[in-house]
Amino acid sequence: MEYWESQRDKPTSFWSKMLFGGPWGLIFAMPILIVVMFHDWYKRMIPITEGQMIIIFICVIGTAVFYAYFHQQMRWEKNEQLYKELKFKEKNSVQSD
Repeated sequence: MEYWESQRDKPTSFWSKMLFGGPWGLIFAMPILIVVMFHDWYKRMIPITEGQMIIIFICVIGTAVFYAYFHQQMRWEKNEQLYKELKFKEKNSVQSD
């Protein structure tokens, strides 16, 4: 509780969310890129040109950034909600004593 009280008011920047959420975003998005890059396993798949590969790569990076940012935002919201619930329970237990 003391840790979250000190951390909850600190402003979190976009870059800090990317730093801590980036690995989760890459874990989420990399399988898409791997399947597209190694498309030779499916013989009837149409060939992918370099231009299409660049677009797919940009989309995968966009997906990773989106997931990383919102994963960190949801994590912060969950911690904030838990903190508020614990403070409420603590306040009610003090009043009932």
